[in-house]
Amino acid sequence: MIFGIFGKMKNSVTRKIETKEPGLYVSILFPMMLAFLVTFIGERFFSHLITWNYVSSNFYWQPSPGLHVHHYIYGFFILAISGYLALIHNGPRGTYLISLLHGFGLGLALDEFGMWLRLRDDDIARWNYDGFFIMVGFFLLLLALPAGWRLFRRLWN
Repeated sequence: MIFGIFGKMKNSVTRKIETKEPGLYVSILFPMMLAFLVTFIGERFFSHLITWNYVSSNFYWQPSPGLHVHHYIYGFFILAISGYLALIHNGPRGTYLISLLHGFGLGLALDEFGMWLRLRDDDIARWNYDGFFIMVGFFLLLLALPAGWRLFRRLWN
């Protein structure tokens, strides 16, 4: 069901690019924020599963003992790739897929924002910023909601 929605959003972005219809940036913002929120909340949930020992802590890549590569590093690389792709691709399909990739990268990178500032991995740093980013993501999703709602009404009919 959710993958069908993303396919319909891709078709809407394609139409807006080809016909130069207004609202393209809101149409791109909506899937980007949706991908961000799904990634961010999913990563928080997965991290808590590791903390509560439901998932092995050896899940992450450790190139040497004591060196743990956090998932925000993957997010930075994904953001760099999406930025590069946005510069070289301007077609409708590429624009839509890059917006999803960018939202995914933002979700991974901003998930560890507390660690960026404090350079330690503790619950206080996590809980201070998790709620903030979830609320900012929902706020941006609400900003895109009128156009997103029109898009969903068109897509479900």
